[in-house]
Amino acid sequence: MATPGRELLCSTADGEYPFDPATVDIGDDDVLALLEPAVRAWWVDTFGTYVETNGGFFTPPQRGAIPHIHDEQNALICAPTGSGKTLASFAAIINELFRREQTNADGLENSVYCLYISPLKSLANDIYRNLTVPLEGISERLADNGVETDIRHAIRHGDTDSAARQKMLKETPHILNTTPETLAILLNSPKFKQKLETVEYVIVDEIHSLAENKRGTHLSVSLERLEAMAQGSPTRIGCSATVEPLSTVAEFLVGCKEPGGEPREYEIVDSRFVRGFDIELVCPTDDLINTPRDVIQDRFYRRLCELVNEHTNTLVFTNTRSGAERVLQTLRERFPGEYDATNSGCHHGSLSKNRRSEIEEGLKAGRLDVVTTSTSLELGIDMPHVDLVVQIGSPKSVAALLQRVGRAGHQLGQTVTGRVIALDRDELIECTVMLQKAESGFVDRVFIPENAADVAAQHVYGMAINRIWAESELKGTLRRAYPFRNTDSTDWERLMAYLTADYPGLEDKNVYAKIWRDSNDPPDGEHHYEEFAVGEPLVGKRGRLARVIYMTNIGTIPDSFSCAVHIRGNNEWVGTLDENYLDTIDPGDVFVLGGQSYEYSYRRGSKVYVEPTSARPTVPSWFAERLPLSYDLGRQIVKFQTSVRDRLSSGGIERLRTWLREFPIDEHSVRAISRLFDDQKRYLGRGAISTDDQLVVECEIDRTDYRRRFYVHSNYGRAFNDGLSRLVAYKCAEHTTANVQVAVADNGFSIQMPLNRKVDIAGIIRNLEPSDTVCDLRDSLEGTDLLQRYFRINATRSLMILKRYKGYEKSAAQQQVSSEMLLSFAQDLESFAVIEETYREIIEDTLNISAVREIITQIAAGEIEICTHNVDSPSPRAFGLATLMASDVVLAEDESAVLQEFHERVRAEIDPSETAD
Repeated sequence: MATPGRELLCSTADGEYPFDPATVDIGDDDVLALLEPAVRAWWVDTFGTYVETNGGFFTPPQRGAIPHIHDEQNALICAPTGSGKTLASFAAIINELFRREQTNADGLENSVYCLYISPLKSLANDIYRNLTVPLEGISERLADNGVETDIRHAIRHGDTDSAARQKMLKETPHILNTTPETLAILLNSPKFKQKLETVEYVIVDEIHSLAENKRGTHLSVSLERLEAMAQGSPTRIGCSATVEPLSTVAEFLVGCKEPGGEPREYEIVDSRFVRGFDIELVCPTDDLINTPRDVIQDRFYRRLCELVNEHTNTLVFTNTRSGAERVLQTLRERFPGEYDATNSGCHHGSLSKNRRSEIEEGLKAGRLDVVTTSTSLELGIDMPHVDLVVQIGSPKSVAALLQRVGRAGHQLGQTVTGRVIALDRDELIECTVMLQKAESGFVDRVFIPENAADVAAQHVYGMAINRIWAESELKGTLRRAYPFRNTDSTDWERLMAYLTADYPGLEDKNVYAKIWRDSNDPPDGEHHYEEFAVGEPLVGKRGRLARVIYMTNIGTIPDSFSCAVHIRGNNEWVGTLDENYLDTIDPGDVFVLGGQSYEYSYRRGSKVYVEPTSARPTVPSWFAERLPLSYDLGRQIVKFQTSVRDRLSSGGIERLRTWLREFPIDEHSVRAISRLFDDQKRYLGRGAISTDDQLVVECEIDRTDYRRRFYVHSNYGRAFNDGLSRLVAYKCAEHTTANVQVAVADNGFSIQMPLNRKVDIAGIIRNLEPSDTVCDLRDSLEGTDLLQRYFRINATRSLMILKRYKGYEKSAAQQQVSSEMLLSFAQDLESFAVIEETYREIIEDTLNISAVREIITQIAAGEIEICTHNVDSPSPRAFGLATLMASDVVLAEDESAVLQEFHERVRAEIDPSETAD
C-alpha cells in the first residue's frame, strides 16, 4: 500500500526530482501520516514536497516533536533558531483542532484549547502572524472541498484594549497567545478564567529565558493553577534554542505529579546541534597594549565594514545599549556613502515601540544591511535574510553566544556564521574558551530560583481570591510547581504569618492581612462551609478590594528609576545614576559622572549624596549595564588556564601557540594570548596563573598613593566574585577599622586599604568556613544599598507595598521611600517572609553562594592552593583588575597610558633576552 508521504511526493510533483519518487527512502513518512489530509496537503505544498537533507518532509525537531504532541506527551524541544520548533509545536495542535472540529457536530467550544506563552510581546505578535498562515491555508483547502471551518486565534497581553478583551469573551480564541503576567491575571478574571477550563495544550516559548528568573517561577505556579482548574491535564510543550541541563528545564516545565513528588512524565527532543557553525574570534592587533587606541578603532571599523559588505544582512551585538548606538553612529560617520537611515538601524529596549517595530520589519524584509543591538534581538522574530552576526566583546556565556549567532542562517541547512571581535586581553581569553566550548556542544547551566516567597505570596493571595480552599489543597498546588517542590512547613508557616499579618504592629504600618486562615466550623457554627469537613483548615481572602489590588499589582518585573546625584553640603545637583548602579558601590567608592570624579557618601530615597574628589575611580561607569560572566564558563576558563600553564611549563610559548591555533581564533588572538600568559609566568614565577588547583593573590604596595592593593585572580564570574569579595571585605573589617574598598570584575576582584593597615587576604580566604558563608554574607549586607533596593523590590512583589491603589500609582522612587520606612521595622520581626526572601534572593541568586561555597570548600580541603605574590606593579593578568576598564568599544575610557605603564614595569622585570616576540 502506498504511504501518504509517497502519494503526496508523487502527486504534487510538477518537475523532475534528482531522485526517483517511487523508490526514495522517506525517513519521516510516519510523522506525515499523523496529519489530517488537509493539514498534510498544506504542509507539503507550503514547505516543499521533500527535503532531501532532512530525509523527508520535516526538520529534525519537527520529526521528533510532532509524534509526542500528537500522543499528548509533555515535551521539551531544543533546537536552533530557524529549525521550525515552534511550528512543530503548533502543527500537531492545529491538526487535532481541525480533526476535532470536523468530527464533532457542534464544532469546537467557544473557549481556549491552546495557550502560547511568550516572554516578549513582540514574539507573541510575530507568532500570531506566522500562525495565521497555516490556519488560513488549511481552511482554504477545506473550503475548496465545501467544508466550513472556524478555528480562531488572538493575542492578549498588557497592550490589549478593553474592546478586544470584551470581544474575546463573546468570541473566544481557540488558540490564545499571551505572556506570563497576563496569564496570571486571566486565572483570576471572574469570567475569562472559565474559558481556560478547556485548555489542552500549553506552549512555553524561549523557556530558557524564563526559567532562570522569577518570571518563570511565577509562570510555573500559574501552570499548576491552570492544571487544577482545567478539565484534563494540559499537554505542556517547551521550546528553547540553547539550554542546559535539559532534564532540569523539562522538570521545571512539567511540574510534579504530587506535591513535592516526582516530576510528571516528559520527553526531550534534543536537536540543538543540527546546524553547522562557522564562528571565529578576531582581534584588530596582536598587541592591544602598545597599539594606539585610534589605530585599533580604525582597524575595527574597517573590518566591521568589510564584513557587512560581504554579507546580505548583518546583525551586530554589543554589550550595552549605548554601545549599539555608538557603533551605528560611528559606522555612518566613517562611511557616509555606505550607511544611512535607509539601510542601517539600531534596536534596543530604550527605543520606542514604533521605532523597534520599524527595525524589525526592515530585518524581516531584508531592507537593512546592518542593525546594531544589545540584547533585544536575541529572542523572537524571524529574520530570514540575516546571514552574519557580529558580536563585539564577550557575551559572557556560551548560551548567549549561541543564541546571538544563531540569528544568522535562519533556515535549517544554512551555516551559522558569526564573528566575535575582542578589543581587550581579558575578553580575548573569555571568547577563546567560549568559542571552543560552543563548537564542542557545551552550554552553560540554567539556575532556577527556588522557594521565592514573594512569588508564593502573590499566588496564594490570588488563589484565595478565587475561592475558599482547603489549606492542604492550596499548599499542594504551590508545591506541584518545580521551584516550590522543596517548600517545607517552616517556609509555609512563615508565608502564612505574613499573609495573615500575624505580627504585632504590622497593620500599624498599613500592611494588612490578605487572607484569613481558620478551621471549618461545625454546621451550627458561624463559619461553616458544607463542601469541607468540620475542622478542615481553610484559607480565604480578606478585604473587599482584594481582587482589584491583586489584578493591578501582580507581576515580577521590578520598576526602576534614576537617582538624582547631589553634592553633600550645598545640595548642588550634578546628574543622575541608574539605581542598579548603586548595587555596585559602597560608601567611599569613586565613580565618574559627566567627566568629574565623585566619592559616594550615602543615599536617601531617590537622592544620592557625593563629594567631589581627584581620586581614581574604583567602579567603572558601565558596570551595572553589562551581563556577568557565567560561572560555568568561568570554570572552563580556569580549566583552559590549567592547560596553558602545563604547555608553557613543558614546551614554552611555541608549544602554547601551536595548541591555540587549534581554536577558532585568528593569528592576532593566538599571539596576544600566548604573549600575555608568557609574560605572566615570567613575571610572577611559580604559581603565576590561577588554575584548577591554585588561586593567585597579588599584593601591591603603592607608596605614592599610600595604598595597599590586593588582586584576587578568581576567574569565576562577577556574581561569584561579588559574593566572595563581600565575605573577604567583611572579614577584613573585623581585623581593621580602615575603609576597605572593593572593586569586582569577571576575572577577579581587588581590595584596597591604607598602606598602614596590614591584612592577610590569602589567610582570610583560606580560613573561610563553608558552613558560615550564609550568616557572614547576611551580616555583610547590613545597611547596604543592595539590601535596601532588593527589599523594596520584594516588598512590592509581595504586595506589602502597593504600586497601585484606589487610582493612585506609586513610582519606583516612591516605593523606595516607603520601603526604607518599613525596612528597619521588618528586620526586627522574627522570621519575616519578605525579609527572608530578600536575603535569599541576594545571597543565592545574585551572589551565587552555592558556587562560592564550592570553591572555598575546595580551598579548605587543600584541593586549591592559594599562591601569594608581593609585587611592585600588577601582573599582566591583573591589569584589568587594576584599571577595571571596559572592553566595550563605546564606553571604554582611553587608559592606554596606564596599561602601557603597567606593561613597561612588567617587561622591565623580565629579562629582555628571554622575552618572546
